[in-house]
Order: sequence, then C-alpha cells, then structure tokens
Amino acid sequence: MSTAVAVSFTEKLEAARTASTVLATTKADVKNAALLAIAAAVVAGADRILPANELDLANGRENGLSVGLQDRLRLDAARLAGLADAVEQIAALTDPVGEVVRGSTLPNGVSLSQVRVPFGVIGAIYEARPNVTIDIAALALKSGNAVVLRGGSAAENSNRVLVEIIQEALASVGLPVESVQTIDEFGRDGAKQLMQARGLVDVLIPRGSANLINTVVTESTVPVIETGAGVVHVYLDESADVEMAVEVVSNSKVQRPSVCNALETLLVHESAAARVLPPVLSRLRELGVTLHSDETALAIFPDAEPATDDDWSTEYMSLDLAVRVVPDLDGAVDHIRRYSTHHTESIVTNDLARAERFLAEVDSAVVMINASTRFTDGGEFGFGAEVGISTQKLHARGPMGLPELTSTKWIVRGSGQVRA
Repeated sequence: MSTAVAVSFTEKLEAARTASTVLATTKADVKNAALLAIAAAVVAGADRILPANELDLANGRENGLSVGLQDRLRLDAARLAGLADAVEQIAALTDPVGEVVRGSTLPNGVSLSQVRVPFGVIGAIYEARPNVTIDIAALALKSGNAVVLRGGSAAENSNRVLVEIIQEALASVGLPVESVQTIDEFGRDGAKQLMQARGLVDVLIPRGSANLINTVVTESTVPVIETGAGVVHVYLDESADVEMAVEVVSNSKVQRPSVCNALETLLVHESAAARVLPPVLSRLRELGVTLHSDETALAIFPDAEPATDDDWSTEYMSLDLAVRVVPDLDGAVDHIRRYSTHHTESIVTNDLARAERFLAEVDSAVVMINASTRFTDGGEFGFGAEVGISTQKLHARGPMGLPELTSTKWIVRGSGQVRA
C-alpha cells in the first residue's frame, strides 16, 4: 500500500489514478470491510469532527452564510450516526462491479456480455455539505472508484478531518489512502484545475447552487454528470383531498427546507383554491412559513406577501414558499415547464386520469402522485445514500446510487472465430 504524501495537485490526481487501478479489482468483502471501518470511525471520531464543524459554522455565521446553508453545513451526533448508518447500508448492498447487464451468443459461437465496471477516478465539487464527503466516498469505494473531493471553503475544516478519518479506515484494511483525497488546500484554483483534468479524472459531479453547477458544466473539459438545483413543485388538483394536501404540502416544505427536494412553489387548481388553500396555508403559517402569493391566492388567504416574477424561479432553501393559482392541469404543467429545474414535481389528486397525465407530461427526474417531494432521496429509494440528484438525461437521472457510478464494457469470448 502506498502511503506517500502527494504535495502537488497533479501528484494527487496521479495517485488517485493509481489507487483506482487497485480498487477496480478489489473484492467486495475488502471494500465492505473498508466501509464498515469508515462507519465506525465516523461515530468514534465525533470528538475530532464536531469541533472542526463548529469552527466552520462560526466562520459561516461571521461571513454571512445563509441559514439554509448553515443547516446543510451543520453536523451533530445524530447526523454523524445517520451518516454511519448510510455507509453501513451501502456495505450491505450488492456490489455492482462485474454485474452482467446483458449478453448473448452469436450464431458462430462467440459469447458477448456487457458488464459493469468502475469509472476510475471521480471528481466531486460541492459546497457547505460535509455529509457529501462521506456519502460520495462510500459510494465511490463500493463501486470501485477513487474520488477527489473539492468541498469548498465553508466546510474546509470539517472535510479535512472527515477525509483524514476515511484515510485511516482505508489504511486499516490495506487499501490505498489515495483512494479518497481532498484538494481543498488548493482553493478555487484547485477546482478550476479539477475541471480541466481530462485524462486524469474520468467524470465530474457538482453538487450545490445553480451557479456552481452551471460553472462546472460550462467550464469543465472533464465529462460532467449534472445534478440540479431544486425549484420543486406540488400541484393541488381540483379533486385534491384537503387532509392529504395539508400533510403532503407541509411535509414537502417544512420537514427540511434547506435541501434540494424541498417544495418551493405550490400550484393550485382555481376550482379547488377556495376549498384547499385556507387549511393548507394556515398550517404552513403555523409552521413559520412566509408565503409569496399571486393575486388570486392573496385574495383567498391574505396572510402573505405579494409574489414577484422572481419568486417562481427561486430555490429558497428556507421557510419561504411561492403560491400560485392556475386555471387547470394544463396551466400547472405549463408553469412547471417554464420554471422547473426538472428535479421533482408532485400532484395531489383523486382523479386517476389526471394523475397519469401529470406523470406523462411533466418532464422531471422524479414525478409523484400523492406523495411528499422529500422522498426524492437516495436513502429513501434504498440506495443507502446518493451522490446527488441528476437532472440531466444522459447516463443517469434522479437519485444516483451505486450503478450510476459505473460504466460498462463488453467482454467477448471466442474460440478462434474470424469475421467473414
């Protein structure tokens, strides 16, 4: 096992490439042992992690970090236990490497099989989310990939300690410590170099604000899997059950407002507005939500602020919600097509035909019927954790787990056949 300390950016990436060749052929039981060691170390290392995280939080407060980003940045004993549990769940999942996707035998006896293989080296650029350090590292390791992390200045102290703990766990089972590395010490220049590291990095995954994601997509020469901001919608149809609407909307908005699957815009059928808006919006106001409503919604429920055009495209990541009354299902779909980031949309309805139309016509990574948008999550989907929610259409879409961190190659087995 190599334990040399890489001192330059290029040396770090070259070390990651070397580590990736080891991981590509590492057996599942060894990878699982590494993951269980990481899970145990995250809990046991709380006395190292939490002071570093508090330093990041103090810096964030001093620098005016938003309340939503402070929530994403914050770690505590319960969140560390949740991270450890997610890593253990990933260890329990089937190893995707070597899985046969499809295969056949040609008439001449040549055998074909398409199998899953690791990408190699994954780069990740994200901000104020130390949980991502653990989630991506665990998913990358289980899928046989090395990972290079740029976690941003807001979480630099937390991420440094987390990577140290991960590397100690890797060393304990004989895997290269360079399998998981941070380049935070290189600052923004490191992020730019990572985006230009084609040939050393196989794929880049950004997680964060729309601005961060757009920057990575437009400036990177490395192939990018685009994760998206979450301007998420719930549409209350004409037949929506009031009690269900209250519960789905309030959970979607309030359960954890700072994350990308939280509700940001509520759309309501005009024929149902007088019936459903008062109880739904009353519950939200009781829970501390500030409402940004159009004229029709304001007339029905005045305890709100007038909405502006900017509200429809805003990812608040806070206890704020835009509210709009639309003429019908077509109006809701049109609004979503114009303003959605194609993350998650949900309809509350008792009309099966309209539900199926919503599923068919709304073009987002996850589309729901009568369910909280907070379910768009790798852990909730049974993936243990997620690398992110992909809002693009190539390779992966929706919550990304282990299979989405693999590519494929074709294995051809013959016995001397030649092509005529």
